[in-house]
Amino acid sequence: MSINLQKRIQSISLKLEKIYGRKKWKIHADPLSELIATILSQNTSDHNSHKAYSNLRSKFKTWEQVRKASVKKVADAIRGGGLANIKARRIKDVLNQIYEENHNLDLGFLKRWRTERIEDYLKKFKGVGEKTTACVLLFSLKRPAMPVDTHVERVSKRLGLVPPKASAKDAETILEDLLPKSLIYQFHLNLIAHGRNTCLAANPRCRSCVLFENCDYGRTSV
Repeated sequence: MSINLQKRIQSISLKLEKIYGRKKWKIHADPLSELIATILSQNTSDHNSHKAYSNLRSKFKTWEQVRKASVKKVADAIRGGGLANIKARRIKDVLNQIYEENHNLDLGFLKRWRTERIEDYLKKFKGVGEKTTACVLLFSLKRPAMPVDTHVERVSKRLGLVPPKASAKDAETILEDLLPKSLIYQFHLNLIAHGRNTCLAANPRCRSCVLFENCDYGRTSV
Protein backbone atom coordinates (compact mmCIF):
# COMPACT_ATOMS: atom_id res chain seq x y z
CA MET A 1 0.00 0.00 0.00
CA SER A 2 1.38 3.42 -0.96
CA ILE A 3 2.11 6.05 1.67
CA ASN A 4 -0.44 8.38 0.05
CA LEU A 5 -3.16 5.73 0.26
CA GLN A 6 -2.25 5.00 3.88
CA LYS A 7 -2.61 8.69 4.72
CA ARG A 8 -5.90 8.86 2.86
CA ILE A 9 -7.36 5.90 4.74
CA GLN A 10 -6.22 7.40 8.06
CA SER A 11 -7.78 10.75 7.14
CA ILE A 12 -11.10 9.15 6.19
CA SER A 13 -11.15 7.05 9.35
CA LEU A 14 -10.43 10.04 11.61
CA LYS A 15 -13.14 12.16 9.98
CA LEU A 16 -15.70 9.38 10.35
CA GLU A 17 -14.64 8.86 13.96
CA LYS A 18 -15.30 12.53 14.74
CA ILE A 19 -18.86 12.18 13.42
CA TYR A 20 -19.83 8.67 14.52
CA GLY A 21 -17.48 8.06 17.43
CA ARG A 22 -14.67 5.68 18.28
CA LYS A 23 -15.79 2.07 18.39
CA LYS A 24 -14.23 -0.39 20.80
CA TRP A 25 -13.97 -3.81 19.18
CA LYS A 26 -16.34 -6.11 21.02
CA ILE A 27 -17.99 -9.46 20.55
CA HIS A 28 -21.64 -9.08 19.54
CA ALA A 29 -22.77 -12.70 19.91
CA ASP A 30 -21.56 -16.29 19.98
CA PRO A 31 -20.61 -17.71 16.54
CA LEU A 32 -23.84 -19.63 15.96
CA SER A 33 -26.10 -16.74 16.95
CA GLU A 34 -24.14 -14.37 14.72
CA LEU A 35 -24.33 -16.86 11.85
CA ILE A 36 -28.11 -17.16 12.09
CA ALA A 37 -28.60 -13.42 12.60
CA THR A 38 -26.60 -12.73 9.45
CA ILE A 39 -28.57 -15.30 7.44
CA LEU A 40 -31.70 -13.42 8.50
CA SER A 41 -30.15 -10.15 7.32
CA GLN A 42 -29.75 -11.36 3.75
CA ASN A 43 -31.81 -9.43 1.16
CA THR A 44 -33.71 -7.33 3.67
CA SER A 45 -33.40 -4.17 5.75
CA ASP A 46 -31.69 -4.00 9.14
CA HIS A 47 -35.02 -3.20 10.77
CA ASN A 48 -36.72 -6.26 9.32
CA SER A 49 -33.85 -8.62 10.07
CA HIS A 50 -33.54 -7.43 13.67
CA LYS A 51 -37.28 -7.89 14.15
CA ALA A 52 -37.14 -11.39 12.66
CA TYR A 53 -34.23 -12.37 14.89
CA SER A 54 -35.94 -10.98 18.00
CA ASN A 55 -39.14 -12.88 17.17
CA LEU A 56 -37.20 -16.09 16.61
CA ARG A 57 -35.40 -15.83 19.95
CA SER A 58 -38.62 -15.00 21.80
CA LYS A 59 -40.46 -18.03 20.41
CA PHE A 60 -37.56 -20.48 20.72
CA LYS A 61 -35.38 -20.27 23.82
CA THR A 62 -32.55 -22.37 22.40
CA TRP A 63 -31.14 -23.16 18.97
CA GLU A 64 -31.86 -26.81 19.68
CA GLN A 65 -35.56 -25.96 19.85
CA VAL A 66 -35.24 -24.24 16.47
CA ARG A 67 -33.49 -27.30 15.06
CA LYS A 68 -36.29 -29.59 16.20
CA ALA A 69 -39.12 -27.28 15.13
CA SER A 70 -40.88 -27.59 11.80
CA VAL A 71 -39.87 -25.37 8.92
CA LYS A 72 -43.32 -23.79 9.05
CA LYS A 73 -42.99 -22.79 12.71
CA VAL A 74 -39.57 -21.28 12.13
CA ALA A 75 -40.82 -19.48 9.02
CA ASP A 76 -43.80 -18.09 10.93
CA ALA A 77 -41.43 -16.72 13.58
CA ILE A 78 -39.28 -14.87 11.04
CA ARG A 79 -42.06 -13.92 8.63
CA GLY A 80 -41.43 -10.17 8.90
CA GLY A 81 -37.86 -10.51 7.72
CA GLY A 82 -38.60 -11.48 4.12
CA LEU A 83 -37.96 -14.78 2.32
CA ALA A 84 -39.15 -16.55 5.45
CA ASN A 85 -39.61 -20.02 3.95
CA ILE A 86 -36.19 -20.01 2.29
CA LYS A 87 -34.39 -18.68 5.37
CA ALA A 88 -36.22 -21.06 7.70
CA ARG A 89 -35.11 -24.07 5.66
CA ARG A 90 -31.59 -22.64 5.40
CA ILE A 91 -31.34 -22.10 9.16
CA LYS A 92 -32.65 -25.57 9.96
CA ASP A 93 -30.26 -27.17 7.45
CA VAL A 94 -27.31 -25.34 9.03
CA LEU A 95 -28.37 -26.39 12.53
CA ASN A 96 -28.91 -30.00 11.50
CA GLN A 97 -25.57 -30.18 9.72
CA ILE A 98 -23.71 -28.74 12.71
CA TYR A 99 -25.48 -31.15 15.04
CA GLU A 100 -24.77 -34.18 12.86
CA GLU A 101 -21.08 -33.31 12.72
CA ASN A 102 -20.52 -32.28 16.35
CA HIS A 103 -23.42 -33.86 18.32
CA ASN A 104 -24.12 -30.39 19.71
CA LEU A 105 -24.66 -26.83 18.45
CA ASP A 106 -21.63 -25.19 20.06
CA LEU A 107 -19.33 -23.47 17.56
CA GLY A 108 -16.92 -22.32 20.24
CA PHE A 109 -14.20 -24.48 18.71
CA LEU A 110 -13.91 -21.96 15.87
CA LYS A 111 -12.09 -19.60 18.24
CA ARG A 112 -9.08 -21.94 18.16
CA TRP A 113 -8.94 -22.21 14.37
CA ARG A 114 -6.99 -20.21 11.82
CA THR A 115 -9.10 -17.67 9.94
CA GLU A 116 -8.74 -19.51 6.62
CA ARG A 117 -10.00 -22.72 8.16
CA ILE A 118 -12.99 -20.91 9.68
CA GLU A 119 -13.85 -19.42 6.29
CA ASP A 120 -13.75 -22.82 4.62
CA TYR A 121 -15.90 -24.34 7.35
CA LEU A 122 -18.62 -21.67 7.26
CA LYS A 123 -18.81 -21.43 3.47
CA LYS A 124 -19.65 -25.10 3.14
CA PHE A 125 -23.16 -24.34 4.47
CA LYS A 126 -25.69 -23.58 1.77
CA GLY A 127 -26.55 -19.89 1.69
CA VAL A 128 -23.46 -18.82 3.62
CA GLY A 129 -21.21 -16.64 1.49
CA GLU A 130 -18.52 -14.01 1.86
CA LYS A 131 -20.51 -11.40 3.78
CA THR A 132 -22.04 -13.86 6.25
CA THR A 133 -18.68 -15.47 6.91
CA ALA A 134 -17.02 -12.08 7.39
CA CYS A 135 -19.72 -11.04 9.88
CA VAL A 136 -19.08 -14.11 12.03
CA LEU A 137 -15.33 -13.47 11.89
CA LEU A 138 -15.57 -9.77 12.75
CA PHE A 139 -18.43 -9.65 15.24
CA SER A 140 -18.09 -13.00 16.99
CA LEU A 141 -14.46 -14.07 16.68
CA LYS A 142 -12.68 -10.66 16.61
CA ARG A 143 -10.88 -11.44 13.37
CA PRO A 144 -9.98 -8.57 10.98
CA ALA A 145 -12.59 -9.26 8.29
CA MET A 146 -14.52 -6.64 6.31
CA PRO A 147 -18.16 -7.58 5.61
CA VAL A 148 -19.28 -5.75 2.48
CA ASP A 149 -22.95 -4.80 2.55
CA THR A 150 -24.62 -2.30 0.23
CA HIS A 151 -23.48 0.68 2.33
CA VAL A 152 -19.84 -0.40 2.57
CA GLU A 153 -19.71 -1.18 -1.15
CA ARG A 154 -21.36 2.07 -2.22
CA VAL A 155 -19.33 4.40 0.02
CA SER A 156 -15.97 2.70 -0.59
CA LYS A 157 -16.49 2.91 -4.36
CA ARG A 158 -17.53 6.55 -4.24
CA LEU A 159 -14.45 7.34 -2.18
CA GLY A 160 -12.30 5.66 -4.79
CA LEU A 161 -10.99 3.05 -2.37
CA VAL A 162 -12.48 0.27 -4.49
CA PRO A 163 -12.79 0.20 -8.32
CA PRO A 164 -16.33 0.96 -9.58
CA LYS A 165 -16.84 -2.47 -11.15
CA ALA A 166 -15.30 -4.51 -8.32
CA SER A 167 -17.43 -7.33 -6.91
CA ALA A 168 -18.36 -7.45 -3.24
CA LYS A 169 -15.72 -10.15 -2.76
CA ASP A 170 -13.09 -8.01 -4.48
CA ALA A 171 -14.12 -5.05 -2.34
CA GLU A 172 -13.74 -7.14 0.80
CA THR A 173 -10.23 -8.24 -0.17
CA ILE A 174 -9.14 -4.72 -1.17
CA LEU A 175 -10.43 -3.08 2.01
CA GLU A 176 -8.91 -5.76 4.24
CA ASP A 177 -5.55 -5.18 2.55
CA LEU A 178 -5.82 -1.40 2.78
CA LEU A 179 -6.85 -1.07 6.42
CA PRO A 180 -4.69 -1.63 9.49
CA LYS A 181 -6.22 -4.53 11.42
CA SER A 182 -6.87 -2.30 14.41
CA LEU A 183 -9.12 -0.03 12.31
CA ILE A 184 -11.23 -2.61 10.48
CA TYR A 185 -14.00 -2.95 13.09
CA GLN A 186 -14.46 0.78 13.57
CA PHE A 187 -14.08 1.62 9.88
CA HIS A 188 -16.72 -0.96 8.95
CA LEU A 189 -19.31 0.34 11.42
CA ASN A 190 -18.64 4.01 10.68
CA LEU A 191 -18.76 3.45 6.92
CA ILE A 192 -22.20 1.84 7.33
CA ALA A 193 -23.36 4.75 9.49
CA HIS A 194 -22.14 7.20 6.85
CA GLY A 195 -23.97 5.28 4.13
CA ARG A 196 -27.19 5.44 6.09
CA ASN A 197 -26.95 9.10 7.10
CA THR A 198 -25.07 10.99 4.39
CA CYS A 199 -23.81 8.92 1.47
CA LEU A 200 -27.29 7.78 0.48
CA ALA A 201 -27.90 5.60 -2.56
CA ALA A 202 -30.16 8.25 -4.07
CA ASN A 203 -29.53 11.96 -3.51
CA PRO A 204 -26.34 11.70 -1.41
CA ARG A 205 -25.68 14.75 0.74
CA CYS A 206 -22.34 15.57 -0.85
CA ARG A 207 -22.30 19.28 -0.01
CA SER A 208 -22.50 18.60 3.73
CA CYS A 209 -20.33 15.48 3.70
CA VAL A 210 -17.31 15.44 5.99
CA LEU A 211 -15.51 13.27 3.43
CA PHE A 212 -16.10 15.60 0.48
CA GLU A 213 -12.41 16.42 0.06
CA ASN A 214 -11.55 12.70 0.06
CA CYS A 215 -14.32 11.68 -2.32
CA ASP A 216 -13.88 11.16 -6.04
CA TYR A 217 -17.64 10.86 -6.58
CA GLY A 218 -18.52 13.95 -4.54
CA ARG A 219 -16.05 16.26 -6.25
CA THR A 220 -17.23 15.08 -9.68
CA SER A 221 -20.96 15.23 -9.00
CA VAL A 222 -20.94 18.61 -7.25
